[in-house]
Amino acid sequence: MAFLIEYGLFLAKVATVLVALLVFLGFIFANVQRGRPDHEGQIEVKSLNDRFEDLSLGLANSLLDPFAQKMARKEEKKRRKAEDKAAKKAAKLAAKGVGQVDHPEASDQDAVEKRCFVLEFEGDMNASAVENLREEVTAVLMVAKEHDEVVVKIESPGGVVHGYGLAASQLARIRDKNIQLTVSVDMVAASGGYMMACIANRIIAAPFALVGSVGVLAQIPNFSRLLKKNDIDVELHTAGEYKRTLTMFGENTEAGREKFRQELEEVHTLFKEFVAEHRPQVELEQIATGEAWYGKRAIDLALIDELMTSDEYLLKASQHAKVFEVKFKRPQKPIDKLLQRAARLFSERSMAYQPLLRHETEVRRGL
Repeated sequence: MAFLIEYGLFLAKVATVLVALLVFLGFIFANVQRGRPDHEGQIEVKSLNDRFEDLSLGLANSLLDPFAQKMARKEEKKRRKAEDKAAKKAAKLAAKGVGQVDHPEASDQDAVEKRCFVLEFEGDMNASAVENLREEVTAVLMVAKEHDEVVVKIESPGGVVHGYGLAASQLARIRDKNIQLTVSVDMVAASGGYMMACIANRIIAAPFALVGSVGVLAQIPNFSRLLKKNDIDVELHTAGEYKRTLTMFGENTEAGREKFRQELEEVHTLFKEFVAEHRPQVELEQIATGEAWYGKRAIDLALIDELMTSDEYLLKASQHAKVFEVKFKRPQKPIDKLLQRAARLFSERSMAYQPLLRHETEVRRGL
């Protein structure tokens, strides 16, 4: 036992030195960066129509003989050059306020052409992707019209309540503007991930995507008995009866445990009310057990609306709309990545106390 205590103290010292070093490096980096222009990031937009077309043409051309390939490339180059020229001309006319008066019907058709904006959300424990999501949603809402559509590809087993609550609120902004919102789930959108998904007008999921898990969990280790055996006292002072219900190092009481369970039940109730508001077609008591279901079962429970992968859906959408992938990119230096990893590691270690909207078994389930 003495060896374990000494080893634990050694690890604690090492961790303290590493954290101090990272803080010191961060302080130096902050001073170096002071006075430089602040680059917040930028929106990147890619046309998925062009991507699908390139894939199709690439395969079709590869099946031709060399001479036919050469001719096809010339024709494609000529066609794209004409399209670019027409687009530049239209942009100049628009800048001058000149419309296509000779062909008003064609102009009206172009004006109402549907656009589909595609966003991606890859969730972690802290829902850290919400920072980029809020920028992407803001950018899209500045240009989107009611006849457009926003598709959000969600992959997340859930995490902290406040993080995923904010992420869901970002998607609610789209609904509030009366813009069609579709959520696509290819692998997993459980617990906090499903909280986001249920905002949508329509949810599609792959046949074996995991959805649901409308439940709340929290776990916390307690070292009080170990400390007592080694004559180590821990003092915890609070102001407010329930400022701290459970603690890692002090002795927990039954009253504290009961209050903690009440808080979890309260979060679960809010979660169920949220799902019921946005997915009134579900049988709430049947799906609010904390269980998760694969796509084929989830559709029977009305957790999703259709079985389909995101690839299939976007390919179909490209046949009648202009499809754009929208991403917010932040410039990141090596020191930023190092500090971010350290902060994420520390944050995940401290998340045990917080109530989580998270499905614990997500992809660990094997076949």
